[in-house]
Amino acid sequence: MISIEELTGFIVEAKSKTYVGDGARLPASRPGSHDIGHQRGVWRYLDSYFGGSDFAGQETVWHHDEPRWAMNYFGRIIRPDLVDARRAGAIIKAALQTMYREKNHFLGGMEYQHAYGCYIDSSRGETDHFSGRETIFVDGEEAYELDYRGGLIIP
Repeated sequence: MISIEELTGFIVEAKSKTYVGDGARLPASRPGSHDIGHQRGVWRYLDSYFGGSDFAGQETVWHHDEPRWAMNYFGRIIRPDLVDARRAGAIIKAALQTMYREKNHFLGGMEYQHAYGCYIDSSRGETDHFSGRETIFVDGEEAYELDYRGGLIIP
């Protein structure tokens, strides 16, 4: 049986080394998908998504080739006149890098000021079952949103 602490630690490690860490792209697992992943020992992580400025995806963690955890997400630029995908990505990566380093966790309770805007991530729940929302505000206006939900996969 895996512990929640061990799982959470691997999720933070994997997220740090993939999207936030500009990890190497993997071959598409589905037509049109963008895939990035991380593996350490018996642990494997895959983030597979579609789109660009508006996008949908799923992150999955396997332990001994058994799916154990997943998170689905959908994000979009609401105000392209205030923020584009490149700037939103820079804000998100800086904020998440700080969250992973300072909190050693991947769920909400975070506000981060960046030169391009203010990032806010709020969530409820823990690694085993959670939902949340990240937003970017530029000049006091909501310019980007992403909703996420996930938790343990129990066979």
